[in-house]
Amino acid sequence: MALKQVSSNKCFEGFQKVFEHDSAELKCKMKFGIYLPPKAETRKCPVLYWLSGLTCTEQNFITKAGFHQAAAEHGLIVVAPDTSPRGCNIEGEDESWDFGTGAGFYVDATEDPWKTNYRMYSYIKDELPKLINANFPTDPERMSIFGHSMGGHGALILALKNPGKYKSVSAFAPICNPIQCQWGKKALGGYLGPDVSKWEAYDATQLVKSYPDSHLDILIDQGKDDQFLSAGQLLPDNFIAACTEQKIPVVFRLQQASCFCSPGLLGCCFGYDHSYFFIATFINDHIKHHAKYLNA
Repeated sequence: MALKQVSSNKCFEGFQKVFEHDSAELKCKMKFGIYLPPKAETRKCPVLYWLSGLTCTEQNFITKAGFHQAAAEHGLIVVAPDTSPRGCNIEGEDESWDFGTGAGFYVDATEDPWKTNYRMYSYIKDELPKLINANFPTDPERMSIFGHSMGGHGALILALKNPGKYKSVSAFAPICNPIQCQWGKKALGGYLGPDVSKWEAYDATQLVKSYPDSHLDILIDQGKDDQFLSAGQLLPDNFIAACTEQKIPVVFRLQQASCFCSPGLLGCCFGYDHSYFFIATFINDHIKHHAKYLNA
């Protein structure tokens, strides 16, 4: 499958590149970012896949997260795909920020008019890794996955639906129980239809209840002042309870910031939220988490 290089930038002695290709699964052109650490010049390296959240493209992570130095030090290839098909000329795909363009939710749609193009689950699981392994110096046996928000949901379900495929998984502020939140109900109902039992196949809290063993260590970071946490969109407590019942190891860190402001100062003491400032603060911890399991 032909790749077209869109950009290339030297970064921490490696290269941050962006490529475009024609996707057979999504039937449109897709872009992905890939960071090639300096070690990739002389050996095969493990691959860490990042899944971004609602409204994002491949650019958000590679320009805002600040992961490059840690990835270079640990010798990790990091791949950051787009979040949905684009330019498919589907009626209504650009009408809402949380459904359609930029909001593929990492599912394989079964409903018209989405089912032809909106197959992000299979794209991430099968097509993209085959493309990466065929064109870059990867070790296909060493692969992990992480993500943010909708992408955290995607990372969790991909790991839980495919035991052994990924060496490790982590997430920032993931949508943990989409069948119980408004974002999830809108997306899963639109892509999969009204039968809620079909939604459960893409819900991490439901999937972990039938995960076959405990050989999966999960790291989740959540900002205490995340506006979507308080709005009931993320529901990490439901996921943690399910993991505890199944004896699946999960490290959940509710992150909050210390306050050094003067008493009464307007706008003072807001903590970690849903933004890339939060992600950038803890990204090195996640890179180290994955490097440990990838033997990097």
